[in-house]
Amino acid sequence: MACLHDHSCEDHDCSSSWSLYKHIDLPKVSALNEAVHGSAKSVFKAWEQRLDINGEHLESNEGDPELLVYIPFTSDVKIKSIAIVGGAHGTSPSKMRAFINRDAMDFSDAQSMQAIQEWDLVENLQGVLEYQTRYAKFQGVASITLHFPDSFAGDISRIHYIGFKGEATQLKRDFVANIVYEIRPNPSDHKTSAEMDNISRVE
Repeated sequence: MACLHDHSCEDHDCSSSWSLYKHIDLPKVSALNEAVHGSAKSVFKAWEQRLDINGEHLESNEGDPELLVYIPFTSDVKIKSIAIVGGAHGTSPSKMRAFINRDAMDFSDAQSMQAIQEWDLVENLQGVLEYQTRYAKFQGVASITLHFPDSFAGDISRIHYIGFKGEATQLKRDFVANIVYEIRPNPSDHKTSAEMDNISRVE
């Protein structure tokens, strides 16, 4: 389901304050079938820069429009919507499928597995469309993998921007793990009553 906004994004939940861009673990973003290795990282940028299409972009190999993009986050997030700005002249992806918390997927996995949600896309060259998620299913997202099986023209796929709106936990995942470790009881910190009696007698 697409949501067309005709209001000022500064006054509603599509504002940059809802953007999850700063929570993307950008160095670990990757894509399969990208024509230029590492170019997938270039499509993740601030909301205000979504229409900057003059720089780098993600493009599939010629003759094969299928793309699979893996996006990990630095903290668990809740995703409310996804925005895609594709290329002109039929190079925009025509369909998007999402998989949650699945690492190291390949095209065979994407084609055989049930996506958590699928969308039929439209050409969104003005960056005004957002695709709403089934929010209850997009909680506790450590990573999301987006599968773009085809483009409108069917030759190549080109993407200039991918954006996520939602909420993020304030604690980074490794920090949370440290907290769990620290709150585990240490037997040496909890002496038995008999041990305390012995300490008292010694004193």
